Amino acid sequence: MSEQTEQAEHGVGEFTLTGPLTTAPPAGYTAPEPDEKWPLRGGFAHVYYGEHNQGIVRPVIMADGFNLGKSDLAWLYAGLDRDYPFLTELRRRGRDIILVGFDERSASVLDNARTVTDAVTRTCAEQLGDAPLTAGGFSMGGLVTRYALAKMEYERVDHRVGVYFSYDTPHRGAYIPIGLQAFAHFIPVPNDFARQMNSPAARQMLWRHYDAMTGQNGIAPERREFLDNLARVGEWPRVPRLLALANGRGDGTGIAVPPGETVLKSERVYPGTTFYAQAQGREVTVAELKRRFPASEKTITTGDLPEMDGAPGGTLRSYGILADALKKAGAQVDLRHEEICFVPTVSAVALRDLDRQKDLYANLEDLPPDESEVDDFIWSSTTTPHTAVTEELGTWLLDRLSD
Repeated sequence: MSEQTEQAEHGVGEFTLTGPLTTAPPAGYTAPEPDEKWPLRGGFAHVYYGEHNQGIVRPVIMADGFNLGKSDLAWLYAGLDRDYPFLTELRRRGRDIILVGFDERSASVLDNARTVTDAVTRTCAEQLGDAPLTAGGFSMGGLVTRYALAKMEYERVDHRVGVYFSYDTPHRGAYIPIGLQAFAHFIPVPNDFARQMNSPAARQMLWRHYDAMTGQNGIAPERREFLDNLARVGEWPRVPRLLALANGRGDGTGIAVPPGETVLKSERVYPGTTFYAQAQGREVTVAELKRRFPASEKTITTGDLPEMDGAPGGTLRSYGILADALKKAGAQVDLRHEEICFVPTVSAVALRDLDRQKDLYANLEDLPPDESEVDDFIWSSTTTPHTAVTEELGTWLLDRLSD
């Protein structure tokens, strides 16, 4: 029995934290075949012509988001079209869709920006007519595209993009609980979750990162370097109109995850391992990690962090995904909060930073809109999952891309 339990403990990490765009399409849903497929440096693109178009006329370039491994553009198409027919409606309005995927979604944002740059360059070369391009992305894809366009402008390259959009993009950083990040490395064998958390893109985008070598959490050196690179090219592209969408609410209302409360506890597999919602304070326990093979215990603490788990923002089933993996391994799970904040609203609309409680939970409706670094933005009227394409957000974006 102990050998079986040991295998169960070791196998728990074979998952990644993913949102709606990287889940399998519903049964019976088949994405259409692309009209063109492009190989690109570090990735590829699928091209879908707009209704009645015989080529690329009014292109909308959309970059994939973060996960481990290669993009699946059929899944991405399904994720962008199944709950609200965003792509179908864009094509009906005569817009051509160019989905950009990456050979490795967890690679450096700077590396994947080259793929988007190539997609923009090829689109310009193949386009019929001279209508301005639209370019953007979902989650990390918005950050990759932001950097790519800003760098092209810095290098005096005419990208011909008239509108840039980002959809629940972590402009100020994304949040994975420190205890959850630490657990990825507490699993005593190499695993997908640890690879995802330790990847270049995760280190660049996470607001705070857990360092498995030192056991400390803070701003990863890769994030500081990325932000320096972004500043060097001017932070944002200046030519296009900048749009930003947030899956979280903007009225300062988050989700009901009381700070300090137990969010997940495991028995049988990693018995006694417990995770707590992030609370304010100097020495705050966020996880008690315990394993039997080999036996070990570790307490994970944080200091001077705001109450992130329940903050207003696009949500991710961060604890729910781990609970699913533990149950699959035979654990008895006490899961009290499966969803928590992943991309705070203030991050998605580039309006305030995440370091202070009062900024994180600010009622953005009371702030001057010009505090944001983008030209126009929207947040969801209800809390929705990270990158979920809702009718409210989808129609707002369609209306601004249909001019």
